[in-house]
Amino acid sequence: MKARVFVTLKPSVFDPQGQTIVEALHSMGYAGVGDVRQGKYFELEVSSTSAEQARALASEVADKLLANPVIESYRIEVE
Repeated sequence: MKARVFVTLKPSVFDPQGQTIVEALHSMGYAGVGDVRQGKYFELEVSSTSAEQARALASEVADKLLANPVIESYRIEVE
């Protein structure tokens, strides 16, 4: 099974990379872009018998390694 983990900064955390991107977009004429939040994306190939098991494993991995729970949140999709 494949689990996808999307990690992003929490809304209350300032995102300097996202701010730099939005400023660059505005200078390129994309005034319609109001905000950019950057993040990380991971694909995990997991051995499990159910989607619930795969989600639990991906969540454990995200908690322990992929995300910093103090400043980041994550969501998981299982295929």
